[in-house]
Amino acid sequence: MLYYLFEYLDKILDVPGTGVFQYITFRSALALMLSLLLSTIYGKRIIHFLQRQQVGETVRELGLAGQNEKAGTPTMGGLIIIFATLVPVILFAKLHNIYIVLLIVTTLWMGTIGFIDDYIKIFKKDKEGLKGIFKVFGQVGLGLIVGTVLYFSPAVTVRTDTSTSDIFKTPTENVIVQAPVEEKSTATTIPFFKNNEFDYAELLAWTGEGYEKWAWLIFIPVVIFIITAVSNGANLTDGIDGLAAGTSAVSVLALGIFTFVSGNIIFSNYLNIMYIPHSGEMTVFIAAFVGALIGFLWYNSYPASVFMGDTGSLTIGGIIAVLAIAVRKEMLIPLLCGIFLVENFSVVLQVAYFKYTKKRFGEGRRIFLMSPLHHHYQKKGYHESKIVTRFWIVAIMLAILSIVTLKLR
Repeated sequence: MLYYLFEYLDKILDVPGTGVFQYITFRSALALMLSLLLSTIYGKRIIHFLQRQQVGETVRELGLAGQNEKAGTPTMGGLIIIFATLVPVILFAKLHNIYIVLLIVTTLWMGTIGFIDDYIKIFKKDKEGLKGIFKVFGQVGLGLIVGTVLYFSPAVTVRTDTSTSDIFKTPTENVIVQAPVEEKSTATTIPFFKNNEFDYAELLAWTGEGYEKWAWLIFIPVVIFIITAVSNGANLTDGIDGLAAGTSAVSVLALGIFTFVSGNIIFSNYLNIMYIPHSGEMTVFIAAFVGALIGFLWYNSYPASVFMGDTGSLTIGGIIAVLAIAVRKEMLIPLLCGIFLVENFSVVLQVAYFKYTKKRFGEGRRIFLMSPLHHHYQKKGYHESKIVTRFWIVAIMLAILSIVTLKLR
């Protein structure tokens, strides 16, 4: 909202200094500072409200050290993250930007699914929460919305030929300066390859001429799968104090670098990467989101005063997935969100191996002492803080390696 106010003051009333709001970097900095203040200052009030409503965590007996002390700790803390993210976005972002609209919808959509799940667990005394099938329906629904908008909206375009652009040449009477050619495309980026653009439509090339118009049959299911997988991965990672929030903040910060350079014709030209018009505006959302996550850690670090619950974890996963898809970096998710991947894979591997050995030997056996993986290390006697800190370090290493793919091909 403030963006439109200052745009009016600058362009209509010509008030000196108000043009600074046109800069994404300035608005991102304001969004980051405001989200930090909101999550740290008003986060305490939200925690007190949750305590008054007796929104306490019901801890299942898993035989983990320090587990019983966490019983009754307020959950649904994801409300802090959502609140501290959306307020700065509404104030400082361009609300007509298609990517900002999608991210706001994602935040509210996944936050609602998570809230319903937490509500059932707490007030209906059902430890299972929202049935898994309904969660999947919700994730698929969001995937349909995001995939459909990204594919069909005329506001979503890309430009892959930035390296051959003449827009930086000084015009002369013998040189015609080319304007950027933007087009609808389902192209994405394959990391570590020199010619790293891949178009999902090419998977249908065998069908013959005109196959491009059916690319949505590939693109939309891919979007649905990514959103479902990443949101579930974030949900499984949320198991000990500060783990999901800290690792997510690192991943989102890396995505912020991708959105900024991909939405800037100068940087995309220099790095020879895909230019995605208007995607730079997502940097404002990311700044607010990172600030909210870091501010949430003020209360969620060990020993936690509040848990994010599914309200937060599903929202985090959904946002990361949509950001990666929008900036055409979804193939980097296994690397960038390696913590989510390993946590998810540890559960799948544990269950599959248990079922296999039970069928073959009559007794189920386990690979890990407990899954997800962070519980395995707890069982081995590592303190929560040590596990979380080391997972953060790994997340930072993965984020740096992901950023390096901009030039390492």
